Amino acid sequence: MSKTRHDWTKEEILAIYNKPLMELLYEAATVHRKCHDPNTVQVSTLLSIKTGGCPEDCGYCPQAARYHTDIETNDLMTVSHVKAQALRAKASGSSRVCMGAAWRNVKDGPEFDQVLEMVRTINKLDMEVCCTLGMLTENQAKRLAEAGLYAYNHNLDTSEDYYKDVISTRAFEDRLKTIDNVRKSNVTVCSGGIIGMGEKLEDRAGMLVALSSLNPQPESVPINALVAVEGTPMENIEPISIWEMIRMVATTRIVMPETQVRLSAGRTQMSREGQAMCFFAGANSIFAGDKLLTTPNPDVNDDMEMFKLLGLNPQKPFTKISQPKTVEAQDSELKPLGEKPKWSRPAHSIARNEMAKTTIKTRE
Repeated sequence: MSKTRHDWTKEEILAIYNKPLMELLYEAATVHRKCHDPNTVQVSTLLSIKTGGCPEDCGYCPQAARYHTDIETNDLMTVSHVKAQALRAKASGSSRVCMGAAWRNVKDGPEFDQVLEMVRTINKLDMEVCCTLGMLTENQAKRLAEAGLYAYNHNLDTSEDYYKDVISTRAFEDRLKTIDNVRKSNVTVCSGGIIGMGEKLEDRAGMLVALSSLNPQPESVPINALVAVEGTPMENIEPISIWEMIRMVATTRIVMPETQVRLSAGRTQMSREGQAMCFFAGANSIFAGDKLLTTPNPDVNDDMEMFKLLGLNPQKPFTKISQPKTVEAQDSELKPLGEKPKWSRPAHSIARNEMAKTTIKTRE
């Protein structure tokens, strides 16, 4: 039952998703217990090291420069500030720090060098380090690996079919190319998506087909519920139900048995009972802290209280894969190549994204 497959079809995944709930939960929980400790959950802290001003047009994202949101933009954090935040996260129970920068893609230069130093600094704190920096080349992935990066996050967001209704400034293939570049290093892959963006169930299944077809499958798969932010094209979409999240988590667990399924954005809208059912269904990773980049998240003390109530234990760092070694900048054998890859810019436009660009709302 828990054998890893890379040939799932959309029809098979939909059949799993639509099973009677109790049957679905039983199957997912059985797979989960075969492959993981059901009482251990990996805890990550997500830190926005460069906020806002992104040139992309992702319909869900308040950090896109073209939309009129209340997000306060910030330049790249200093290494010392990031270290202080990492120490705080470690003290609160996190085993991983994920650093996010609102970039379209990584560019060689002083800012990337600064991020590499952040990676070195956090790895030396005996914490797993993850980055989400946009698209990157093979050489950039290898430089991150050399610095001690444990994981790279690059979400597929949704199915290939629905992708063109969410984002027009890059193509689905660019997402896959970046993941392929990460796989050419020794960095693990974190890749998932968002549900509740107006997609069909077939699109949720399509996203899982794309993720499960990767060989190896991502070591971590975040399942996000859309957090509709005022000023974005998706601001008026109604939140999904907890049952949809539970079904998505359970289906992901069955389709990708060895993967850590991360219960990500949208947890502020979930009761403890709802989250408990997600853990039972196979979720074994969360983001802790009061924000996920720019959107609200449960307080870490509330999470630790929930863990105590449910008998859950935070996972220790480097449980799955051993700690990477850090190579200091002066000892690096990899140099910036000054690459200028031609990431795609699809020609189509998305009506609701275009409308959001011109809609300026009066806020109190």
